[in-house]
Amino acid sequence: MYALVESGSVTKLFPYPKGFELNGNQYPQDIFYKWSKDEKEAIGIYEVETDSSNKKDDKWYINTNESYTFGSGKVTRSWGTATAKAHADSLFTAQDETDGLGTEGDVKAEGLKTKLIRTIKQQAAGILQDTDWYIVRKADAGTAVPSAITTHRAAVRTKTASMETAITNAADTPALETLYTYTEQEDGSITRPLGELPILEA
Repeated sequence: MYALVESGSVTKLFPYPKGFELNGNQYPQDIFYKWSKDEKEAIGIYEVETDSSNKKDDKWYINTNESYTFGSGKVTRSWGTATAKAHADSLFTAQDETDGLGTEGDVKAEGLKTKLIRTIKQQAAGILQDTDWYIVRKADAGTAVPSAITTHRAAVRTKTASMETAITNAADTPALETLYTYTEQEDGSITRPLGELPILEA
């Protein structure tokens, strides 16, 4: 990516090389390939450098809009300080209800933990769905559910509960991130503190 700098300010961005007009002169797109760095900068075209030190994972944080600044002879693309996403649900207030925005006490916006726990529940439901037919058959025809199936379904529910508890008890955003961080063990396996839901072995 390139930027046009005029009078010390970034006035135009070039996400990809293309022809452009500047000060009454028409420049073809191939100047981005053929001209040297000094030649491009002589007319105000600078390659954009990225400073992502403030940019954080969108899963956990709300990043600011990116900005482009010129200084010390270079154009830098950067972000402001990221804000951690709220963990708890926000609720409609009495004033919100007065203003017709919603009922006091109802969820106005779901928090991060609510969303993460819902995902765990959905994953568990998907796993259990594969063996639901055993339960339906038992109800319809009285055919016993194999013990391996019963054990597996109980394990899924137990693990789901422990994962939900771990998410609920996470003290802050870094703690939540850690739960989802995969690490390689000495035996070469990949694990994460949150663990994984049990899969029925064939």
